[in-house]
Amino acid sequence: MNLKINGSEQTFAGNPEMPLLQYLREERGIVSPKDGCSPQAACGCCAVELNGKVVLACVVPMKKAEGGEVRTLEGLDEGTREVFAESFAECGGAQCAFCIPGIVMRAANLLESNPDPSDDDIRKSLTLHLCRCTGYQKIIDSIRTAGSALRSGDPVAAKGNGANGNGTNGSGAHGVGARLAKYDIKPAVLGDRPYVADMTLPDMLHGAVRLSDHPRAKVLAIDTTAAEALDGVERIFLAKDVPGNRVEGLIVKDWPLLVAEGEITRYVGDVLACVAARTRDIAREAASLIAIEYEVLEPVVDIFEAIKPDAPKVHEAGNILSVSKAVKGDVDSAWAECEYVVEHTYETQLLEHAYLEPEACIAAPIDGGVKLWSQSQGVYEDRRQVASILGLEEEQVDVELVPNGGGFGGKEDLCVQGHAALMAYLLARPVKVEITRDESILMHSKRHPIHMVYKLGCTKDGRLHALHARMHGDTGAYASVGMKVLERATGHSSGAYFVPHVDVESTAVYTNNLPCGAMRGFGANQATFAMECAVDELCELGGFDRWQFRYDNALTEGRSTPTGQVLASGVGVRATLEAVKDEFTKAKHAGIACGIKNTGVGNGMPDSGTARIIIKAPDRVEIHHGWTEMGQGVHTMAIQSFCEETGLPADIVSVHVETAFEAPCGMTTASRATSLVGNAVIEACKPLTKDLNGGSLENLVGKEYFGEWVCDWTNKPGKAGKDPICTHYSYSYATQVVIMDEKGGIAKVIAAHDAGRVMNPTLFEGQIEGSVHMGLGYALTEELVTEGGRPKSTRLRKCGVLRAKDTPPIEVIGVEVADEFGPYGAKGVGEIGLVPTAPAVANALYAYDGKRRRVLPMKD
Repeated sequence: MNLKINGSEQTFAGNPEMPLLQYLREERGIVSPKDGCSPQAACGCCAVELNGKVVLACVVPMKKAEGGEVRTLEGLDEGTREVFAESFAECGGAQCAFCIPGIVMRAANLLESNPDPSDDDIRKSLTLHLCRCTGYQKIIDSIRTAGSALRSGDPVAAKGNGANGNGTNGSGAHGVGARLAKYDIKPAVLGDRPYVADMTLPDMLHGAVRLSDHPRAKVLAIDTTAAEALDGVERIFLAKDVPGNRVEGLIVKDWPLLVAEGEITRYVGDVLACVAARTRDIAREAASLIAIEYEVLEPVVDIFEAIKPDAPKVHEAGNILSVSKAVKGDVDSAWAECEYVVEHTYETQLLEHAYLEPEACIAAPIDGGVKLWSQSQGVYEDRRQVASILGLEEEQVDVELVPNGGGFGGKEDLCVQGHAALMAYLLARPVKVEITRDESILMHSKRHPIHMVYKLGCTKDGRLHALHARMHGDTGAYASVGMKVLERATGHSSGAYFVPHVDVESTAVYTNNLPCGAMRGFGANQATFAMECAVDELCELGGFDRWQFRYDNALTEGRSTPTGQVLASGVGVRATLEAVKDEFTKAKHAGIACGIKNTGVGNGMPDSGTARIIIKAPDRVEIHHGWTEMGQGVHTMAIQSFCEETGLPADIVSVHVETAFEAPCGMTTASRATSLVGNAVIEACKPLTKDLNGGSLENLVGKEYFGEWVCDWTNKPGKAGKDPICTHYSYSYATQVVIMDEKGGIAKVIAAHDAGRVMNPTLFEGQIEGSVHMGLGYALTEELVTEGGRPKSTRLRKCGVLRAKDTPPIEVIGVEVADEFGPYGAKGVGEIGLVPTAPAVANALYAYDGKRRRVLPMKD
């Protein structure tokens, strides 16, 4: 079989049913087309041209490419490649960028046939493409900008500095407030920056996992005979092969790397065996040949059944993982002082993160230990758990971050890193484990579905007075960070408002459903959905103006959260309300909702970050930190902080995350990376700027500067003791307005967000647009439906992520009320963007048709 690839004649003699994507990536080494869901054809990441038409390479068999001409991004002329790279960099059209090479391939094809497309033309052309990060608007801007540059022949114009001005220390376009293009984004736009799945090492084997067939079953026997007989299989690994601690976890050690014979599985994503083989296909075939004998047991899938005394125990200690409480004032007495009271039940759904890059990891033996190339959200957590699994000291495990293709909390728990490390360590050979989209949906943790009973009351003059809430969250088979999610829901239970009398209790419950852990919003969005819907119902009951009621009851300095924390400064709720007042007031049918979201883990756990700056040459500086770059721009934040402090240019700086360089931090979660990396870089720069003294780096080559910033003064709700109650060191605030059109569709979303200080306007806008897009899906279309502990579908298309053509315009308004602890006053923005979205939609729908909706998603 003959075909042309990027103009070069190729001969193929393999299986004619092999997908074109596999041939390009594995046999030709062309990795710009990404594998996000093969063979589901749902995400568009694998788009290439075949005979002048864009196709999804994961579902095109090689026999259909016979005699054809295939073009990938590598086949575009250099001028066109540069235009697309510059356009996406300047417009902020790429965040994690995993989806972008496929989109650029589509855009290049569109612009050849339609050099001056409208925004609607571009949106329609993206119908087969998903982006989980951007909300699409900046992608559309990027394609429009590229088209203009290609038509005119002029270079792409730099965006320059935003309204927040230049850096203040001679850093010019590179300091805080500048629209500095995202670090290292241009090669990612063109598919040239590798993700883990794109990487290979010499003599590398491939791994696969064998998952449980049942959510709850006793494993009687594991028969590997047929699998071991398959040619190309190197070794099969079972629980007995783990040299160290087989059971790990982020907080509670309850999640086994491998389930052993004689044990009971807890969900369909449990791993019973893993295989190392010569190729990925052989490894996967061998895994499918492993025969398991079970005693099938009835799964525990309902949270209220699970907490009954006679329920089967998912874990030996029982089915209640945690109970979190917040009590303030005297709720029982306060009801008599309430003129208006509403009480309803609200429910949110199980949700898939739907990041475009499935999980992958490479491990290789080094000096008696292992090195991992990981996409996780915490390389130091990877190091800790992998060392424990292998029975090694942490210093014997090195983990290097490979910037990932989206995380949103779903890559916090250890997934395949432990399996890759186990096989590489015991075989003394590199091993890559790369799971499929179907396996990813089965294995990794999800967003908690939470059942919430809210009773909310206010006085005759419209002052919120009492809140009683009981929440039960399904944390699934393993703890993950479930107790923290429900704790966060408790602490955010009254939303962005002051309520003097509060009695809230949240329970995290084990079941045999898919595990639930961290996901953008982390309990705050579930609680806010209930609270904001109840607030709107109170307004209707008492005849209060919805905007004014929120303004009057908003948190301000001197008012307290449900935990009793009195906010001292930087409270921007009212500023965000003021920013949307005119648009909300003049809209015929509109919904409004406010939000609050913590920055930092807090609740008695320390938040810390470190940075190590190494002067490698007069024109080369390395910044080492421990945070995960997953599209949010944490590397760019580190660089802009460095430039702000030193006045040096960004183009001399490279950023690295690898545990060998000892710049430790915790998990990239809780919207804290910008805050903590910024503060750590500021601390590291203090001695550097003193040594620099306005001169050059020439005399500082070889020097290292270390900075650390720690918040260790928070306390757990109810555990303040003699100290003032402080559950979090920082919060961000928002108000969103959803405006309906005359046909009952969403015409526009206005999102006013208090970022404290907008470090980079382009990245800030992109984070909020992407969060709102995710929030709209959460409100209207997204749900991972399960039955009997199993997903009804593992198809990405069925998850309900909104496409470009279905996403309404999103207007982002930046508000800056400085935070006393954030770098330059900055607050977290990664999660707050979706916290108010669902209730704003619910309240807008009610304004349109008079129907209250208290269950997500709101599909009717």
